[in-house]
Amino acid sequence: MRFHRCRPRLWAAAVFVSVVGLATAALGPQAGAADRLVPAAQAAALVEDDGADCRVSVPGGSASESLLPDPFKRLDGTRVSAKSDWRCRRAEIRELAERSVYGDKPGKPESVTGTVSRTSITVNVGHQGRTASFSAGVDLPSGTGPFPAVIVYGGLGADTSTIKSSGAAVISYDPFSVGREGTARNNKQGAFYSVYGSQSSTGLLAAWAWGVSRIIDVVEQSGGTVLRADATGVTGCSRYGKGAFVAGAFDQRIALTMPIESGSGGVNAFRSIARESGSQPLSSAYSEQPWLGDAFGSYTGDPSALPVDTHQVVGMIAPRGLFIMDNPHIDWLGARSGAVAALGGAEVYKALGAGGNITYWSDVQSGDHCAVRSEWRTPLQQNIQKFLLKTGSSSGTFRIAGKKSANLSEWRNWQTPALSDGGGTDAGTSTGTSAGTSTGTSEGTSTGTSQGTSTGTSQGSTDGSSGGSGDGACTATYRTVNSWSGGFQGEVTVRNNGSSALNGWTVGLTLASGQSISNLWGGRHTGTSGSVTVHNGPWNGTIAANGSVTFGFVATGSSSTAPGDVTCTSP
Repeated sequence: MRFHRCRPRLWAAAVFVSVVGLATAALGPQAGAADRLVPAAQAAALVEDDGADCRVSVPGGSASESLLPDPFKRLDGTRVSAKSDWRCRRAEIRELAERSVYGDKPGKPESVTGTVSRTSITVNVGHQGRTASFSAGVDLPSGTGPFPAVIVYGGLGADTSTIKSSGAAVISYDPFSVGREGTARNNKQGAFYSVYGSQSSTGLLAAWAWGVSRIIDVVEQSGGTVLRADATGVTGCSRYGKGAFVAGAFDQRIALTMPIESGSGGVNAFRSIARESGSQPLSSAYSEQPWLGDAFGSYTGDPSALPVDTHQVVGMIAPRGLFIMDNPHIDWLGARSGAVAALGGAEVYKALGAGGNITYWSDVQSGDHCAVRSEWRTPLQQNIQKFLLKTGSSSGTFRIAGKKSANLSEWRNWQTPALSDGGGTDAGTSTGTSAGTSTGTSEGTSTGTSQGTSTGTSQGSTDGSSGGSGDGACTATYRTVNSWSGGFQGEVTVRNNGSSALNGWTVGLTLASGQSISNLWGGRHTGTSGSVTVHNGPWNGTIAANGSVTFGFVATGSSSTAPGDVTCTSP
């Protein structure tokens, strides 16, 4: 057993409780309710790693698991039961990810100094007698500032013109100055390896993330005259999308993470990549460049032996802002596996009461790699407004292209717990017990319809909601989650009205003329238009007393008329 990082326990715990407690209070219960705004100051932690003091004891070995590992199951076999438990559970996931996937990402060196101007940032680090320096460019939007900023990897990421017009600065980060490509694993080069050694087992992605953290250190020290230290985003595409994803997962000061088309070694679930035809094999991603840590080489032939997967790394970002952009037109990018990871990680967001803080979008028309896409412009603006400017209130959405749809129920044998708001067993002792309900579980695909003209979506809208009826044992209510030209996303909440557990449920609803369900998750349905019947799946048939579950669907047709005759019966 060892402490994950060194930091006074009570201070770090107080930071987490205040951050997540405020965030979940602002969101309210998730069962049957739309996600509400979480201000970025509450969604982002005040420290690089708030679980640094958690005691993490990694078992000597782990059994192979073909499905996605349970993100809520501690290393001692118990499950988290309160939102406050997530702090040390996240520390366990981080430890596993460092050991098996990325290599160690060290914390702040002994010395970090630098400067911030209106055109550049300089970073100087010193640690145990070794030193290194690198710099980044700054491009400010119009106005007087200080400005929030998005760190853009290698000149490829989210549309910089949209970032600037939204009111955020662009920090141009050259990751090769911190960790160069084209080097042997035993002779890695760049600022990170000048400090920690050319034979370090840490891969480039973690090294690049370390560089991002050092930029944030310097911005914090600058006094906020040019850039705001509490409003930083990160983005990148392709290999840089891999880097942006890891940076956002490993530094909790990053309020908004935006990886684009990150492929194998990025967001994509390792276990799913192994089964997705045409996607870049793990062995190829490992050998192409030393992006991943040296230890990952032993898992490329059998990812089921990995003690962690990327849906848990997605969960490391929760409850902060996450906007994942994917490309379904290039098989090598493995967008189906990206959707699997996003759906799995979204369960962590929901459990923490922050389901509206994650967006996944692969429903795009153009197949060009790393292109500026019109479909992403509006959600990009909305995410910047919400998490960096702290003026927006949009809710995240899932728009998954039909040709790369994903079904989470095929990848898990665990349920999402209903975490309490009170204190759990987060003192690092891992003695909590499993929560008994599965509230708000969103199983399956949330698949879009590949329209290519999806700008200006109505994210998180609750218009078109309708009440329901039932047989007394249960009731069902409908709401429209999102709508766009030619389609919409709906959600039905099934609530147990009784004082004892309900075993099995059936919902009936009637779609208006021209409406047709293209994908449904969280249940099993009969019919796609007109009268539709939805039955529970084996994973969510039991609803605790006064508890609820949800199922969702994507449909073609106008959302102006909500599905009617919503009924619920139970055997």
